[in-house]
This record gives sequence, structure tokens and C-alpha cells, in this order.
Amino acid sequence: MKTFSYERAASPQAAAAAALARPGAKFIAGGTNLLDLMKLEVETPQHLIDITRLGLDTLEPTADGGLRIGAMVRNSDLAADVRVRKGYAVLSRALLSGASGQLRNKATTGGNLLQRTRCYYFYDTSKPCNKRAPGSGCSALQGYNRLHAVLGTSDQCIATHPSDMAVAMRLLDASV
Repeated sequence: MKTFSYERAASPQAAAAAALARPGAKFIAGGTNLLDLMKLEVETPQHLIDITRLGLDTLEPTADGGLRIGAMVRNSDLAADVRVRKGYAVLSRALLSGASGQLRNKATTGGNLLQRTRCYYFYDTSKPCNKRAPGSGCSALQGYNRLHAVLGTSDQCIATHPSDMAVAMRLLDASV
């Protein structure tokens, strides 16, 4: 594994400044997706910016009767919240069916929505992949693609988005 530097951001402004100052930097919170990708050298950031202390970990009711979900809310907390279970049951069920309890305890709402594809070719750095290296091609188009998209494909990529939460939020007509 390649080496990288690490810093903990004290505010959203500090996180943004750190990212601008270091091209190729990645934000990290729960790390359930990024750390796996780093182990496989699919992602090789030179710098990690820890955003776990930015205070984006709250669930708040909105004036119109909705619910504002912070990007740092843990998936286990979101799935277990009484307001979510009663008013947005599809979201709670999607979270509970999408990962193990151990992963839900670390994974965040923001990370769940922004996680990278689970395509075999994305993970295999010896194969071309437009998601990993734009313009290199999509190996899944002519290769093994049984678990890939049926609808919404393109000439560039046929991988599906891995977030069950994203599907539930779309069903609920949520704004992100």
C-alpha cells in the first residue's frame, strides 16, 4: 500500500481548504468503501481529510414535516430512528437489508450515497474502466456483466450504483 498523509478537519471550511490545497485528496469518515479501495490500490489518495467531527451527524425535522439527515449520520442510527421507521419505512428497510450491522455502525449517509461501484472490472486495475480512468473503456460491455445494469446503461459504463439507500431516497422523492 502506498503512503499518504492524514489530517482531521475542524470545520467544513477547513475541510474545503485542505481539499483545495492538496489535489487528489479524499475525504474520509466511516471509510467502509474508501479503505477497501485503498487496500486494493483502486484508490490511491495522497492525502486523507477526516471529516468525522464536522457536526453533520444529526437528524432534524423540517418546517414542512420532512426530515433533514446529516451526511455523517451513521446508517445504523438512521435505520433505527423512530421517525424514519414510522414515516420512511422503505429507507429503514433499505438500510437494514443493504449491509451487516458491523458495516452499518461505521457507514455514513454521505458515504452510502457516494460509494463507488461494485463492478468486478472497476476493482481489477489490470482491466480498462471508465469509472476508474475516464476514456479507458468499459470491460463489462463485452465481458462478464450478469449483475450489471439493464436500464440506464451507456457506451461508457453499465455498472449499477451500489446504494440501496439511494433507491429508497429516490422513491421518497428526497433532495440531496
